Amino acid sequence: MDFQRVLTGKEKPLPIYKGVVACLENPQVFPDLLEPIYREAMGLDDDTLDRFRFSLMRLQLYADIHRNEDLEKAMYIKFVAQVLEKVIFGSLIMEPTEPSAD
Repeated sequence: MDFQRVLTGKEKPLPIYKGVVACLENPQVFPDLLEPIYREAMGLDDDTLDRFRFSLMRLQLYADIHRNEDLEKAMYIKFVAQVLEKVIFGSLIMEPTEPSAD
């Protein structure tokens, strides 16, 4: 999978993608890279931070679209993207909603 392409979309790649791609390619490094990715994100300006959030959303969409190809991998991709989004931004834009009890 070309995670760099998914993260980048139609924009120029951001340096922070290197750590995210490393996490996606090797689940064992995700716990070790979570804080460095967070700290790098905290140094980004608002526009770049917004681009980074959209890249995490693209990963989540990619995982949902391709989940029938490799469910375990798709779940992991979505997990990484959601954990990063929650840690860095405090919430998920595409957070699943629970059905109301009306």
